Amino acid sequence: MVAPGHQRPPGPACGAAPDHPEGPTAMRDDETADITSRPARELARMLRAREVSAREVVAAHLERVEALNPAVNAVVTLCGERAMDEARAADELLAAGGEPPPLHGLPVAHKDTHEAAGVRTTFGSPVFADHVPDRDELVVARMRAAGAITIGKTNAPEFAAGSHTFNPVFGLTRNPYDTARSAGGSSGGAAAALAAGMHVLADGSDMGGSLRNPASFNNVVGLRPSPGRVPQHPAPLGWSQLSVQGPMAREVDDAALLLSVIAGPDPRSPVALDEPGSALAPPLEAGLRGLRLAWSPDLGGSAPCERAVAQALAPALEAFSGLGCEIAEDAPDLSGADDVFRTLRAWQFEATLGPLLDRERSRIKPSLAWNIDEGRKLSGADVARAELERTRIYHRVRGFFERYDALLLPVSQVTPFDADLEYPTDIDGAEQRTYLDWMRSCYHITVTGCPALAVPGGFTPGGLPVGLQIVGPHRADRRVLEIGRAFERATGHGRRRPHL
Repeated sequence: MVAPGHQRPPGPACGAAPDHPEGPTAMRDDETADITSRPARELARMLRAREVSAREVVAAHLERVEALNPAVNAVVTLCGERAMDEARAADELLAAGGEPPPLHGLPVAHKDTHEAAGVRTTFGSPVFADHVPDRDELVVARMRAAGAITIGKTNAPEFAAGSHTFNPVFGLTRNPYDTARSAGGSSGGAAAALAAGMHVLADGSDMGGSLRNPASFNNVVGLRPSPGRVPQHPAPLGWSQLSVQGPMAREVDDAALLLSVIAGPDPRSPVALDEPGSALAPPLEAGLRGLRLAWSPDLGGSAPCERAVAQALAPALEAFSGLGCEIAEDAPDLSGADDVFRTLRAWQFEATLGPLLDRERSRIKPSLAWNIDEGRKLSGADVARAELERTRIYHRVRGFFERYDALLLPVSQVTPFDADLEYPTDIDGAEQRTYLDWMRSCYHITVTGCPALAVPGGFTPGGLPVGLQIVGPHRADRRVLEIGRAFERATGHGRRRPHL
């Protein structure tokens, strides 16, 4: 382990074949389950107090991966020996009296669209099936500099396109609450691994819901931060604010802990916010009494959801009333958001992936190729129209939040769907024509530029998780975390773990 602010040198390349953990001793199942079920903040405290070693923590999570990953296929590249070497170094640092960084000894697996030095990173594409980067991208570098130990990579759809995690390199990720169902996406592997106890924190990305939808499907927490809150580097479209990176965890305080590490300014990002990440760190103790909350089950009619989703979230309003909040059914005017998102998404896909499509069309999934081709149909006037409308939406939403402290709505319009489908083709009989249609409850919020938190919101009678989305005013990231934490503590939905 090295001091905060410095990156470890990369170890040997990690491949897709699972490595068997080489911990100091083999653990009993109950010892492994005890370690892997604890919150990240509690494990961090235990590690600092030397109540448990980093080797024990990493070994327990590697054993958990070995036992449960075959059922869900969430962790697709494993670095067992390297992780144990790093855990040993972390223990030696502490034994020598070194100051432990905030994520000291905590095992993480990075999303397979985030480059990690020496670790196979495929982007879910056969074109990059053998790609091993020689450097960490910024979000990975910040986590490792804060003491996190990389145990591998988590599955994602091809180039993170779509909210169902499957690809031709590693196959399908399944939902640990029901392995016949989707784990969502594009951070589906990250969310499924969190739910199953394979790692304690996770990084993800979100353009149209890729942090929020899988959090909802897997009963974990995912935050889409304000654009610029978590700077990205390298980023070919450095000024774009459509896609962001952010934290996932099993508890809101843990998500805030990770956010405090990956957030903060960086001169290489032209849109990075100046506020330090430490301003977002737990504890999140603010009360909710007197807050004015808007509730919209369908985002003003633009994002109708399944009856099962609405029914599962109905008790959430009572929970917020019990916390002293005033609740009104209302929604901002997001007319035009659909055209804005689809136009800017298609433009961005063509700009970044168009050359690859020209070279490798036969190896690109059809829905992604379609989305890139849609970008090629756009004119400068189309992009200008979308940017003008997005500005108008910003000002309408700004006015909406002069009346309300936060907006509540479903994360996903559907419950976790059949894993054999590419995407749900109907919502209670209403046809969904493309792989994007069913995600409006997330991607319409993307257009606003507001921070949005997905937090466990309830369950269907059949035991499928349903997430609640909490949207705050522009750059009010800490406020949505505070609201989410209070709701989490009042309901306890996040404590219900899958039985694999």
